Amino acid sequence: MARTQIKMPTKTLEQFAHLTTAMPEIADEAVTAGGRVVEERVRANLSGAIGSGTKGKSRSTGQLLGALGLSPAKVDRKGDHNVKVGFTENRRDGRPNALIANVLEYGKAGQTPRPFLRPARASSRRACLEAMKHVLQNRMKGR
Repeated sequence: MARTQIKMPTKTLEQFAHLTTAMPEIADEAVTAGGRVVEERVRANLSGAIGSGTKGKSRSTGQLLGALGLSPAKVDRKGDHNVKVGFTENRRDGRPNALIANVLEYGKAGQTPRPFLRPARASSRRACLEAMKHVLQNRMKGR
C-alpha cells in the first residue's frame, strides 16, 4: 500500500489555526457588512416610497424611517450567522412599525402598494455578497 506525507509550511499552518479560532468573529463581521449594504438600499427605497403617489399631502412623521435598523449578528440553531434588517417595535402612538411597513409594501383597500423591501433585496444581493467576500478576504490575509 502506498503512503504519502505532505508537510505544509509553518506560516500556512499558523494562518489556519488563527482562522479556526477567529471564524465566529469573522463570520459575524462579514454578515454585518452585508447587512449594512442591504440596509442602505432599503433606507433609500423607503425614503422614495414614503409620501409618493398620495392624493393629498403626506402625513409622514419620519418614525418609520427612523425605526429602520440592523440587528446584531447572531447564530441560529443551525449554526448560521444572521443579521436582520427591520424595524424596532412600536411607534409613539403604540402601533407597530412592522404593520405600517407591511401596509406600505403590500397596500390595503384604498391604498396602492409601494414596495420597497423586495426591490431592495433583489438589487442589493450582488453588492451584499461582494461586501461579505471583501471582509472575508481581508481577514484571511490578516488585515
